[in-house]
Amino acid sequence: MPGGRLTQQERQRIALGLADGLAYAEIARGLDRPTSTITREVMRNGGPAAYRADLAHRATEQRARRRRPSAPRGPGTSPQAHGRDAEAVREYEETFTTVLVQSGTPKMMAQVLACLITSDTGSLTASELVQRLQVSPASISKAITFLESQDLIRRERDERRRERYVVDNDVWYQSMMASARGTAQLAETARQGVGVLGSDTPAANRLENIARFLDFVSESITRAADQARDVLHTKPETPSDSTA
Repeated sequence: MPGGRLTQQERQRIALGLADGLAYAEIARGLDRPTSTITREVMRNGGPAAYRADLAHRATEQRARRRRPSAPRGPGTSPQAHGRDAEAVREYEETFTTVLVQSGTPKMMAQVLACLITSDTGSLTASELVQRLQVSPASISKAITFLESQDLIRRERDERRRERYVVDNDVWYQSMMASARGTAQLAETARQGVGVLGSDTPAANRLENIARFLDFVSESITRAADQARDVLHTKPETPSDSTA
């Protein structure tokens, strides 16, 4: 299986495969590349609908020129724990960030969230985030405020009284519940418009249909999130549990 960076010709074949509606795994087999390589390449460069081979190739070359191979981004990146490949970890964080951005999360907020999720502790201080991401403290502060508003992270104090930002196993549950609350609020606002615009009018009927749809979606999200957490959520094993 070939290694190294993708060539421009390979990127053109990826673009053709996407245009033909092929799955990432099928494109990867045709290039004799890992599926993860194709997934990362596409998601980092606009996603399946916006991927362009020439633009992706230029962007990769620009990233390579900006990168300083001999200088790690910060003490949190080298050496890697558990014998991990530092370059593979960095690329995965970029891929995770790109997917979050494409789902609607602002880039800086996505970078901070990806950084927290991929850290073994799931907990970092502002200074640690600044060192790992090489951004200003103000950027970190703004990102933290946004992520807190979405119930994606929480703050806590460590034994040295430093403020730490924490993401845990409930992160997606909390995110889904926040989404459900926002959807329910939008449904209620739509239903208020029915009275304002007058019942049995075209606009009021449209708003009522919107409200009913959003009510159903909000209730479904809440029910599915609760069921998923009950079935799938597992707490870390404690020493007493392992002894038992």
